[in-house]
Amino acid sequence: MRRGYWLINSNRSEVRRFTEDRADEDQFNKYVFIDNGKIIGVLGKEPPLLQSREEFKIEEAREIWKRLIAQGWRRTNLFD
Repeated sequence: MRRGYWLINSNRSEVRRFTEDRADEDQFNKYVFIDNGKIIGVLGKEPPLLQSREEFKIEEAREIWKRLIAQGWRRTNLFD
């Protein structure tokens, strides 16, 4: 299973998972999946409900990560 890098918002109600697309053989244009989800139940006891997935070039995904961090999102390991 591929490893995802998770961000959680300051309200602890939404998450984003960043996962490298390893199936893509294009070595020059790497892609990252970003899954959007919400927390259901007790945080850390149940996995988040992932609602959508988008694919971005790695440079764009890095910019999205930086923008979310600037907005108060934090990295979490609760769902590894």
